[in-house]
Amino acid sequence: MGSTLLTARDRELFDPRVPAHDVGDIIGFTPDGSPIRMIGGGARANFDAWNWEEFGADVIQQVRQNSAVEAVAQRIPMRSQTRSTPRSGGVELGIVAKGGAYGEDTSPNDEVILSAQKFGTAIRIAEEDIDDSLANVLNTKLSDWATAYAKGLDNACLAVTAAKASTGCKFDSLYYMLSQNNSDTGYTANSNITKTGSGGTTYGSLSATLGKVETSDYWVEGAGLWIASPEYKQILRDIVDDNDRPIFAESTGGDSAGAANVPDRIMGYPVRWSLGARTSAVPTSRPSGNPLMIFVIPQLMMLGIRSGPESIYIDGRNGLAALTDESILKLRARRAFNVGHEKGFAIHEDNS
Repeated sequence: MGSTLLTARDRELFDPRVPAHDVGDIIGFTPDGSPIRMIGGGARANFDAWNWEEFGADVIQQVRQNSAVEAVAQRIPMRSQTRSTPRSGGVELGIVAKGGAYGEDTSPNDEVILSAQKFGTAIRIAEEDIDDSLANVLNTKLSDWATAYAKGLDNACLAVTAAKASTGCKFDSLYYMLSQNNSDTGYTANSNITKTGSGGTTYGSLSATLGKVETSDYWVEGAGLWIASPEYKQILRDIVDDNDRPIFAESTGGDSAGAANVPDRIMGYPVRWSLGARTSAVPTSRPSGNPLMIFVIPQLMMLGIRSGPESIYIDGRNGLAALTDESILKLRARRAFNVGHEKGFAIHEDNS
């Protein structure tokens, strides 16, 4: 243990059989054998590092299951608060005559900036609840936070209606970006947002939404998918043809008039359901605005990964927390979001 570094006075102060809580007492040793002393000011004696949730952990599984963005977006590692990602404006094809000169491409190239936002929560837990409960309180809270984080992240990335300057978030949502002009990409505000009005969702309004991406230069065959609020399950079940037969219905036994079950594919594209796909003024894990059905090209969704999900447990038997016998479970993740080009996305908003 490197005890040769201890002075005679150190040996008097250090007794491994007695918990050390007085100022000046030795509470442990560094790897090189130097003593670690208790200091004043009520500093906690738990110096554990943040614990990264492993890929196979329940927390990660909950996040991937409940967050469409975490599951399908292009993951961009980040080593700092911001990262610049190059964006290509494409390449034009020219006609070259025999012996003629090649025309040079003038497509604009720029960059996409990813800025990381920290999402976190502190949960205060009484020591009695941990010691007396048959349930695993800590794992339960970890699981609950993972679900809330998944919904909140999807909402922040996809459905917040206001600019980041007024929400406190470091990045704008897809909804806000599609509602604004962008001179760098040539996108016109609201051109890829379809609002139903009082007539509600129809087969035609969904088809028109999909067509905005299918007819763009950023269409990728076989790569697109829907991200939709579960409220659309009922909306889709209620869409009928002129004979009052459900349009989005799974056939049973070859019967074209099968039960009105919402299929896993809408107009040929897979669907991921997300509770975060409802409009809100600020990022929240419980959005209550209009439901959204969003068509996306995942390759154009950029999710910056700065850190987490990760957690730290601060034991309530140490430091100032010892006065209340309450432990604190802190959880956090740092994420950034941006899109490659607005025309690779389309939003259907049921505002009926």
